[in-house]
Amino acid sequence: MRVLIVSQYFWPEHFRINDLAEGLTQRGHEVTVLTGAPNYPGGRIFTGYGLFNRGETHRGVKIIRVPLIPRGSGKAAGLALNYLSFMLSASILGPVLCRESFDIIFVCQLSPVTVGVPAAFLKFIKRVPIIFWVLDLWPESIVAAGGIRSQWLYKSVGSLVRLIYKSCNHILYTSKGFTDSIQSHGVDPSRLSYFPNWVEPVEGSNAALPTSLPDGFRILFAGNVGEAQDFGTILGAAELLREDPSIQWIILGEGRQWNWVKAQVESRGLSRCFHLLGRFPSETMPAFFEQADALLVTLKQDPTFARTVPGKVPSYMSCGKPILGALDGEGADLIKEAQAGLVVSSGDAKGLANSALRLRQMSAAERARVGQSGKHYCEAHFDREHLFNQLVAAMDQLMEPTKARGA
Repeated sequence: MRVLIVSQYFWPEHFRINDLAEGLTQRGHEVTVLTGAPNYPGGRIFTGYGLFNRGETHRGVKIIRVPLIPRGSGKAAGLALNYLSFMLSASILGPVLCRESFDIIFVCQLSPVTVGVPAAFLKFIKRVPIIFWVLDLWPESIVAAGGIRSQWLYKSVGSLVRLIYKSCNHILYTSKGFTDSIQSHGVDPSRLSYFPNWVEPVEGSNAALPTSLPDGFRILFAGNVGEAQDFGTILGAAELLREDPSIQWIILGEGRQWNWVKAQVESRGLSRCFHLLGRFPSETMPAFFEQADALLVTLKQDPTFARTVPGKVPSYMSCGKPILGALDGEGADLIKEAQAGLVVSSGDAKGLANSALRLRQMSAAERARVGQSGKHYCEAHFDREHLFNQLVAAMDQLMEPTKARGA
């Protein structure tokens, strides 16, 4: 099978689509990725790349890059230019650069949804079906994460989403809470399938811990330090427990809110218990997780985020460590169903602090039992090989009419 993946983000940026492309290649399929110049999360194009790049190959995956305006500091205007520039350049240059024939187009729709526009152009030219993988709901997310209040913009983006969904032969979604929103854009349920995040294999997972961690009960957060992650609630919980020297909050990652969080740690006098360690390579995460007593996941209080299951949840579960959460809806329900940890409502700093105390007061054996419950659930529902086989089967089914026409 010859697969064209359209994704604004790809290696050396760290996203799950990298593993999917490699997984398809390992199964003997020919995979090409149409993407942009790497610039996430720092906002600057990576060293060794420019606006215009020659084609490259990574682990058997052919990569075709088109120019884009880097996202910069992550402010709304910069992000809009980043999104629009990739949409335009991929729509104009994509058909020229992707000259070979393909059997199917797979679209990875993180933000923004505009990644679907060049895919629709390519579908028209190549005459092949599209599978569209929704990881982020639009237009809802531009309100939830970006604070956009313009009704005109919201409706305009909604109309674009409807056109993009209409162009797709099949739509996959990572959270069961997405179905109502997607169907509200005129998508028939027969064109929808649940395809959750899986646990990615981590190379070099025996890597040593790259930095020392503070002594105490270690609550570890790994991921984007952004508005959606509601660091105000995490800081509020840390402030409530400031006088308890045993509880340590450890943050791995960077993002748009990192400087704000750093300033808050200093102004609230949390330097002894709240540690912003920055980003580390993915292969070091198992070592960090092994040293943690609990793994933290939070989301801002918003109906859109309540429909979302953070991608870190399956990864956390796979480690066999208890989860400490402050989130609503699908993500919270999943942790509760798996009996993988303690969860309070989004924005509940006091509840998060109390849950942290409850976990600390559990015996090591009790915490291990909770962690193992999550691990067993993960193995049953988020197995990489099973999900990839499911995807390949869906691709084969969509290709049947094309094969019949060519016969």
